[in-house]
Amino acid sequence: MPGPLHGVRVIEIASIGPGPLAAMLLADMGAEVIRVDRPGPAAGAGMVPPHQDISRRGRRSIALDIKQEAAREVLLRLIDGADVVVEGFRPGVMERLGLGPDTCLARNPRLVYGRMTGWGQQGPLAAAAGHDINYIALAGALGMIGTPEAPVAPLNLVGDYGGGTMLLAFGIACALFEARGSGQGQVVDAAMVDGVSLLMTLFHSMQAAGRSKPRGTGVLDGGSHFYGSYRCADGGWISLGTIEPQFYALLLEKLGIEDPAAWPQHEPSRWPALKAELARRFAQKTRDEWCALLEGTDVCFAPVLALDEVPRHPHQVARDAFYTQDGLTQPAPAPRFSRSAPERPRPPVSAGTDTDAILRELGYGDTEIAALRGAGAG
Repeated sequence: MPGPLHGVRVIEIASIGPGPLAAMLLADMGAEVIRVDRPGPAAGAGMVPPHQDISRRGRRSIALDIKQEAAREVLLRLIDGADVVVEGFRPGVMERLGLGPDTCLARNPRLVYGRMTGWGQQGPLAAAAGHDINYIALAGALGMIGTPEAPVAPLNLVGDYGGGTMLLAFGIACALFEARGSGQGQVVDAAMVDGVSLLMTLFHSMQAAGRSKPRGTGVLDGGSHFYGSYRCADGGWISLGTIEPQFYALLLEKLGIEDPAAWPQHEPSRWPALKAELARRFAQKTRDEWCALLEGTDVCFAPVLALDEVPRHPHQVARDAFYTQDGLTQPAPAPRFSRSAPERPRPPVSAGTDTDAILRELGYGDTEIAALRGAGAG
């Protein structure tokens, strides 16, 4: 089977961050994704060259300058035969180009029009620029991550990819499912600030129950001694997530602690001292020595791996969680499916690699293609 989304056609308008990763996820699951890149030598260039940008994998690329009418007509023809459009511009940009959802849905009533923004399509901040750190700040996540002295940004995983990519991909999948029955498409307004708010659901519950604590003093944010990271003798690090009492008791046993009563788990006033003692003990062995003692047990333990170590870990190897293609080691498509497992994705390609082939599929002849190129539209 070629994947659970086989037969779904997606047009991705090139953007940065969460939009491309959402398109990658759809392509990983078997959707046919065509990426619309800008023409020019620097097109598609981001933090890494396009042919090394794993988030571009699994799709073909056509180069179009959609500021030009001829290129917009090409894009509209692509959209006419699509199931999904993904775009990541600020609100109103696609409308000003004549490519907004009203125009596209009038031509293709079954179209799912996925819109990825930071602040959403409406609201006082909708037109403002922003980045991951701003979205997680407004959603309350940044204020809960870090030390008592200051918040710390957790890379751009929470806003861009957790709150953005995953919300957009989920919304598109839901809209595709609904369109099967209704025969009608719709707009999916995926805002990173909304997605992060959903990720914060547990902590809103804790707030309502009066169990919220200041940053850096709770169980999950570095305050407790039994949930955190510790430095080892060789400079490596290990992680503990020993929340449940039976797992905590096992940790004390594995560490050879003979008086568990002296190690109360849920007395916050004792946490700093117990954390210091755990730090002293973990600093006496190397990371590999701690792995030999604790990994695979119910202590809730794992080594803190560097990125290049991750694909080589025995658990990752056993699950075929990574593969190497054209020199790029990358995560395999997920989740796993028992019957409709997708094929290995196509490697990432440079912007415009498939322009001529896609134009010919749309019925353009050589003369028309040459005219588009001559006008700088493609």
